[in-house]
Amino acid sequence: MTIQLLESITIEPNSAATACVIWLHGLGDSGAGFAPVVPALKLPSKHGIRFIFPHAPERAVTINQGYVMKAWYDIKSMDFHNRADMAGVLASEESIHALIEDQISAGIPAEKIILAGFSQGGVISLFTGLRFNKKLAGIMALSCYLPSADKLPDHLHEANSKTSILQHHGEQDEVVLFSAGKMAHKLLIEQDYKVEWKSYNMPHSVLPEQIEDIGRWITKQLIT
Repeated sequence: MTIQLLESITIEPNSAATACVIWLHGLGDSGAGFAPVVPALKLPSKHGIRFIFPHAPERAVTINQGYVMKAWYDIKSMDFHNRADMAGVLASEESIHALIEDQISAGIPAEKIILAGFSQGGVISLFTGLRFNKKLAGIMALSCYLPSADKLPDHLHEANSKTSILQHHGEQDEVVLFSAGKMAHKLLIEQDYKVEWKSYNMPHSVLPEQIEDIGRWITKQLIT
């Protein structure tokens, strides 16, 4: 069965695209939320990186009284061990697979693709990247957790066992607790994943300093 590609905002580089970052937004946001970040990354002028900011489908979100909004999956409760609706997580994983494969078909190899995300989007980027069957350039997980809570997901794929993973989290995050991000980090480190962790003095958000750090990491994975 062919999966229809998610609607997205795509920002092309000034030169021919040789790499790609697929960046997933958080709950209730859209691809437009992070699209303006590209200039702030301060990438080299001829970086050749295509940025894709997909829009999550709309669905009812239980913790928000069933209100319909853009979401990668339903959040059933604030209980860390019963938060993510796994059926929704798996459906979003398939949608992201389709975006990656579309870029591969367009001539960008998987090893030149970074899967990135913030909050709910970070959950999907981390979950999908760890299980994906082709080597990616990197996985970026901002202010997020693992949907499997205190264990790594099932069916991890060795293709990305050595892939660079960037984890950032706000020390004052009251939406996704700092401890949830640290739990994911601990699990990854215990399994010898190549993880770079950094925390910031911020709530559930991003900072200009952090964006520049991300730009340097992207440059390292895709350009240098």
